[in-house]
Amino acid sequence: MTTNLTSSADLDFDVQLGKAASAFRDPTLVRPSADAVVEAMLAGEKAAKQQRLSCSVDALWGNWRLCFATGTRKLRQRGGIALGKGFYVPKLAIAKISFQPLVADAASEETAANLGTIINQARVGALAMTFTGPCRYEGKKNLLAFDFTELEISAFGRSLYRGKIGGKVGGKAQAQPFVERRIGKLPFFAFFCITDEFVAARGRGGGLALWVRDR
Repeated sequence: MTTNLTSSADLDFDVQLGKAASAFRDPTLVRPSADAVVEAMLAGEKAAKQQRLSCSVDALWGNWRLCFATGTRKLRQRGGIALGKGFYVPKLAIAKISFQPLVADAASEETAANLGTIINQARVGALAMTFTGPCRYEGKKNLLAFDFTELEISAFGRSLYRGKIGGKVGGKAQAQPFVERRIGKLPFFAFFCITDEFVAARGRGGGLALWVRDR
């Protein structure tokens, strides 16, 4: 079953991203080229904006593994940010992200529906860094804002460090509750393709990313 945040009028990008996700899981399959994946993501982003496609946050809850990403580069003459080259994430460098719904009794039902916890882990060999914090979903824009507030470093499954991070703006403590902070003050992912098997988004920094569901 596919959660519909894709354009019914232009499924080429959806098929291409599906091939990239499948090939990431199964090394016997042929991967689409990096340029083809970037082109597909740009087409998907354009279609989502033109058709004003939207999706429930329920489709994002779960665990995802980073499959493909692009860098960014500054434009010297005109200013601004441009996409860098896209690349498949090496299998030895594991990057995972999880979105978990807020416990029902932690807030009013109406407010809690779009609130959750984000967990982002990068692991190389036995060493892992895990960032955790609150997140909230703006349904009309398919935009998930977040703020990492805790960092844990571990090795061989054993915690080496765990402590609070962030929470400051301009060197001053951020006293405003997360749910009241403006999107412009937070990092975010703007999702433009959401299915049961993979999701794609643009980050606040301008880069594109494709994740596959982690099973």
